[in-house]
Amino acid sequence: MDSSVKETVRRAVDREPFARALGLKLVDLNEGFSVVEMTYEPASMNNLCDLAHGGAVFTLIDEAFQTASQSYGTLALALNVNVTYVASPDAGARLRAEARVVSRTKRTASFDIKVTDQRGRLMATCQALSYDTGKPVPYL
Repeated sequence: MDSSVKETVRRAVDREPFARALGLKLVDLNEGFSVVEMTYEPASMNNLCDLAHGGAVFTLIDEAFQTASQSYGTLALALNVNVTYVASPDAGARLRAEARVVSRTKRTASFDIKVTDQRGRLMATCQALSYDTGKPVPYL
């Protein structure tokens, strides 16, 4: 992976308002691969049933998907994202989303994304499809 793309994506995540609001951290990035982590904070991330809000977990998944799909240096947009929620994390759990490209053509790429906690327990799985516009990532 081009080191300038890698560093630019890292800086963009650090500046992204929504990522900052949820405490998302890009911890690894390579071509077609990304790892993003966050700490699950029940006070701000719970739903009406006092469990982890699916939107918080989805945001973690989406950040890993976004960074992995744009690791090629071109703007890729989500076409489809299918999430299966497996478990709700414990309070204070460190959640980790790993996105990995499964197949890639000139215009589309399929990704497998898994969310685990710090003990390796599976929290969610995801299959996602991106569309590559062929345009450079705008923040490069």
